[in-house]
Amino acid sequence: MKNNEIVNCSLPTEYGLFQLYVSEDPQSGNENIALVMGDVQNGEPVLTRLHSECLTGDVFHSLRCDCGPQLNEAMKMIAQEGRGVILYHREEGRGIGLLNKVKAYKLQENGADTVEANIMLGFDVDARDYRDAAKLLKDLGITSLRLITNNPKKIEFLIEFGFIIEDRIPLHVGQSPFNANYRLTKEQKMGHFKDGLESN
Repeated sequence: MKNNEIVNCSLPTEYGLFQLYVSEDPQSGNENIALVMGDVQNGEPVLTRLHSECLTGDVFHSLRCDCGPQLNEAMKMIAQEGRGVILYHREEGRGIGLLNKVKAYKLQENGADTVEANIMLGFDVDARDYRDAAKLLKDLGITSLRLITNNPKKIEFLIEFGFIIEDRIPLHVGQSPFNANYRLTKEQKMGHFKDGLESN
């Protein structure tokens, strides 16, 4: 079986110097991305964020969700510690793609919440598959995590994939009038931990 091809380069950011790793899975063809700071192969648990791609939030700074602020806060947390990893998971719209995500947004404008919109379009509430991203984490020699997340499903998946979760670090970002219902839906219908959903 062919191994993943992995390439890397330095990536200076406003939060400090990261190493950017990109791998291509030979079976799926998916590209996987990791931002790494410091020595993550010394055996100590690694501060880790598994962040799903959100073009509207991460790039266009949409206020509909809290994805962009979550990514920025995770980068800050890792920079403050001087060591950690962000896995940037390329599954837009919880796995339904950008086109369908925009369709879901339109349904939300007419009163549906984020869960109802996915179901109305014929999709699972969360269609993400983290396996390729987890493979990159293992390829980087990381097995023990201090996971930055409010999502219990990510914890369950990573444990099932063989990682040791030493600690869960809540991710606190501010709430706006545009994302208040979205955040409430994540807590009430998707089981997200409340300690990361409180307004600053």
